[in-house]
Amino acid sequence: MMTISIIIGCIVGVLLGFIMPTIPYTVSKYLAIAIVAALDSVFGGIASNIKKNFDMKVFISGFFVNAILAIVLTYLGERLNVDIYLAAIVVFVGRMFNNLGIIRRYYLGKISEKRKNKKENKDKID
Repeated sequence: MMTISIIIGCIVGVLLGFIMPTIPYTVSKYLAIAIVAALDSVFGGIASNIKKNFDMKVFISGFFVNAILAIVLTYLGERLNVDIYLAAIVVFVGRMFNNLGIIRRYYLGKISEKRKNKKENKDKID
């Protein structure tokens, strides 16, 4: 199910790229922070799926609420002439690295377990 969602998301992204290939400079800061917030939610969803506590409601609400909050912080910071969006980037990127670490450790564990099982099966045959 998750693989299908990723494939559909990639296809939609490519199609949107053909429709709207250039982003105006005035909106690029907002889009960048929204993408970082959305990626944080995606990595968090994958990590929670690995931990076996994934909840679609939490994922969808976090995806949109994080992106909207990041955009609002960026707008507010722009009005106050303070780069508040940098705080959001630091938090979201820090969480992304934590979630990516969880994902990496999970798959490295699966790979090493597969190699160990393959070696044990080879030793049994010999």
